Amino acid sequence: MIDRLPRGPQPPASPAAAGSSPAAAGSSPAATGSSAVTGSSPLDVLADQLPYRIVRPYRIRFEEATAAETMRTAIYLAWAADVAWQHSTLLGFGRAWYAERGLFWLVRAVRLDVLAPLATYDQVFVTTQVAGYRRVAARRHCEVLDASGELMASIEVDWVMTNERGVPTRVPEDFHKFVVDGAATFEMLRVALPPAPPDAIESTFHVRRRDLDPLDHVNNSVYIDYLEEALEAAGQGPLLTATPRRYEIDFVAAAERGNPLIGRTWPLDEGWAYRLSRDDGTELFRAKVTRL
Repeated sequence: MIDRLPRGPQPPASPAAAGSSPAAAGSSPAATGSSAVTGSSPLDVLADQLPYRIVRPYRIRFEEATAAETMRTAIYLAWAADVAWQHSTLLGFGRAWYAERGLFWLVRAVRLDVLAPLATYDQVFVTTQVAGYRRVAARRHCEVLDASGELMASIEVDWVMTNERGVPTRVPEDFHKFVVDGAATFEMLRVALPPAPPDAIESTFHVRRRDLDPLDHVNNSVYIDYLEEALEAAGQGPLLTATPRRYEIDFVAAAERGNPLIGRTWPLDEGWAYRLSRDDGTELFRAKVTRL
């Protein structure tokens, strides 16, 4: 799942500073996983902390909402990718820099906690910062805040750096200066699912043209639409509007133009599981959704 052209809105960038990448633009001294600046005023929470962290405004557009007037969950992933690229470009590592070196960031896994509902035309602020690095990977922490600084959603995204052949490659050493000294490493997010039971609810469909990014791969956020369509067909509509709720997401391989796909969903533990494969059995995507 290459996320090179995010589908979210494009708010204006702020004044530039020196250098990072979508996963190279550092973390703030605040702990990840809670409000960005603990104990600070809303004005502080909604301010950039360059070079480690930026905050950008977003507005939920009509076409990004459901019939229930709540925002589609897929938009959180679009925002997370979009604000990461804004941060990277602001710090001097834009798409041209990557293209010249044949480097790419792939989204490997996501943990999304939706803490409060968002409605059509709501105005929010999205933050991004890097929580840590591994040899070929980085984790970004994003938050969605309302105008008062209240945390509405929290997103952890694990990115893997690859070369033009798609082989994981070492993160450039220069990127590490944009993470606060002493930032912890991390264990990569994983979603382990058992085989789907015989009574799993199954759906078959083809990748549609509108699902694709410029590389003819299904956009990361579209997989969330696939997931939620399957859960709704399974009678789990209330789970998709419950707050708080958690999405654990593992991108395994890329779906491409015209691929025939098979999705299977079933109850697992306290939530629901979903696995998406090509019709030849190649696993592409797996996820779990639970109430918190």
